[in-house]
Amino acid sequence: MAEITFSPPAVLYTLLCVVVFTVLLKLRSFFTSHAAGLNLPPGPWQLPIIGNMHCLLGALPHHAMRKLAQRYGPVMLLRLGHVRTVVVSSPEAAREVLKTHDATLADRPLYVTMDIFTYGGRDISFAPYRSRHWKELRRLCATELLGPKPVLSFRPIREEEAASLVRAVAAAPAAVNVSERVKALMNDILMRCAIGDRCPMRDEYIAELDAALQLLAGFNLIDLFPSSWLARTLGAGSLRAARVVHDSLHRITHAIIDYHESKGKGVAAADDDGGRNSRREDILDLLLRFQKDGGLGITLTTEVLSGVLFDVFAAGSETTATTTIWAMSELVRSSRAMERAQSEVRRVLQGKTMVAEADIQGRLPYLQMVIKETLRLHPPAPLILPRFCGESIKLLGFDIPEGTTVFVNVWALGRDEKMWADANEFKPERFEDETVDFSGGDFRFLPAGSGRRMCPGVMFGVANIEIALANLLYHFDWKLPSGADPSELDMAESYGITARRENDLLLEATPYVPHGSES
Repeated sequence: MAEITFSPPAVLYTLLCVVVFTVLLKLRSFFTSHAAGLNLPPGPWQLPIIGNMHCLLGALPHHAMRKLAQRYGPVMLLRLGHVRTVVVSSPEAAREVLKTHDATLADRPLYVTMDIFTYGGRDISFAPYRSRHWKELRRLCATELLGPKPVLSFRPIREEEAASLVRAVAAAPAAVNVSERVKALMNDILMRCAIGDRCPMRDEYIAELDAALQLLAGFNLIDLFPSSWLARTLGAGSLRAARVVHDSLHRITHAIIDYHESKGKGVAAADDDGGRNSRREDILDLLLRFQKDGGLGITLTTEVLSGVLFDVFAAGSETTATTTIWAMSELVRSSRAMERAQSEVRRVLQGKTMVAEADIQGRLPYLQMVIKETLRLHPPAPLILPRFCGESIKLLGFDIPEGTTVFVNVWALGRDEKMWADANEFKPERFEDETVDFSGGDFRFLPAGSGRRMCPGVMFGVANIEIALANLLYHFDWKLPSGADPSELDMAESYGITARRENDLLLEATPYVPHGSES
């Protein structure tokens, strides 16, 4: 192949063309916007083709967006490739997006990789807002799958799996990999709640789910340049990888559904024969019952069931594990907060050998503050799933054209110095005098989002986090290995679909023997 060379005049000519093209593009954008009478939000200078993608290089997206917002304001316009994007970073702007214009912004952009894993938006998270499909699935999820009654019914599972966690930590030699143990706990709780105690292929499903989450981190080139043939060519490889993982997940899910259907027939026969072998109904049992009996007004196909299960697993285990690990990280760094949290749970349980939810429910206010403070500093989804502007709107006086993608930077909201004193410090007691909860009504604190597309599983998630932390704090004293200084604990975040720790949390655990318990 012949070597390609560039002469100095050719290079200068190319650079001149780029500069001229950039100026013309900027002038065209300026005159088009003003000719239409648009008052677009401010934002950084856009380069040809890539727009503002260079502004996000070298940092995690939510960090880079917060830094840009400090310069350009709480409603900021970016162009990521060819996609017009607005990022909001203040409670007032978040209220406009998630409450005032909630219905207009209730749809989500369906990125190409997510389109594959959700069967074209047949799940809950990405289904079109105005479709009956989404409304029925959302109602089913909020009442039958993850509402107060099912969350309560899963209590024995949480208690059993948390007790298994305690045994695993007690048996671990030297330093405990808290990250691995907590991830295993949350996966086991979710698997048992969703598809039962001994369902085959569960480990294979978890492995493929991890692969899917890796593929979903970030944008595919096709998302950024939807009309570009070059982007479609360059992005084809990752799409093929996504389809391979999707096909594997679909095959496993289909096998799990077949297993459940056969198991259900056996249980029904046993019940008819005197009620033997009765068992707890899991989430998939509920879905299959609604599929069989109807009553929803929509058809629960195998694809729909697979999409819903993907939502439950993808959102459920990863976010709760991430939050629990961050909470332990912050507590280890703050001896004051650790001592207060441990004293509370140990005082409430009064020497009992096992943590039961009935004993701690509503009786650990400081632990709830710890969870809230962790979610303020480390929301598992720092940029909540984006909204799509279905029609032109006004946002704090700025014009947001139809077709714009809108992000709410929840991570920036939680660290806003105007809203929170010592915003970057871990101080759970700040919530003693606050009426902030997880309902999405306070737009300074939105770990689960707000409005019509708020996460429906927040109660389920908080219950899992609370039982995990209560057990870890009650049964063990914790410190960094080799007497390391807690203030030097690495708190770096990794890039991914959630803002997890970059490195595993390794701690030394000393068993705590409650007074009055058997040794």
